Amino acid sequence: MGGSVPEVRRTAIAPETPPPRLIVLAGLPGSGKSTVAQALARRTQAVWLRVDTLEAAMLEAGLPHSFETGVAAYLGVRDQARDHLRLGRWVIIDAVNGVREARELWEGLCAELSVEKRVVELVCPDPAEHRKRVERRLPATPPLPKPTWDEVRGREYLPWNEPHLVVDTTRALEKNVAQILQYLESDLGRTRLG
Repeated sequence: MGGSVPEVRRTAIAPETPPPRLIVLAGLPGSGKSTVAQALARRTQAVWLRVDTLEAAMLEAGLPHSFETGVAAYLGVRDQARDHLRLGRWVIIDAVNGVREARELWEGLCAELSVEKRVVELVCPDPAEHRKRVERRLPATPPLPKPTWDEVRGREYLPWNEPHLVVDTTRALEKNVAQILQYLESDLGRTRLG
């Protein structure tokens, strides 16, 4: 019992992992962001962060639905993304990202951490199909109210002025995920800040 235990040296052999990356999904409500985000997260083992989920939690806690809860949800997701990116993970942001202020959050985060960013814009170019999706979808995050078709059509959504991939979500999900994976691995649209 009095003898010393020899020190065991451990050498961890970790597989080479890709550097952290921020994947920003954008598009109007009903464009298919969450469906694509889930499938992409499964394929890449990336962390999926959804702004609507965080805002719904605030409403469930009793905060009123307001501009401020929307902003707070974006800020909370940004801070969660920072933590995961620092751990070396890929992060998927699932949000409308329709205005400059939202887009600047991800740009600033990537500059802060010197992390590569890829933007994927999801669109449903068939207005009848898009409307059907908006009107038929169940509120996935109660108590967050689902938008009306008129609200979706009237929502501010600026064009993207940086390299990005546009994905037509009327196509099969598997094809879209394959297209996004190819884009993530290509040199096209590479945006590394910092």
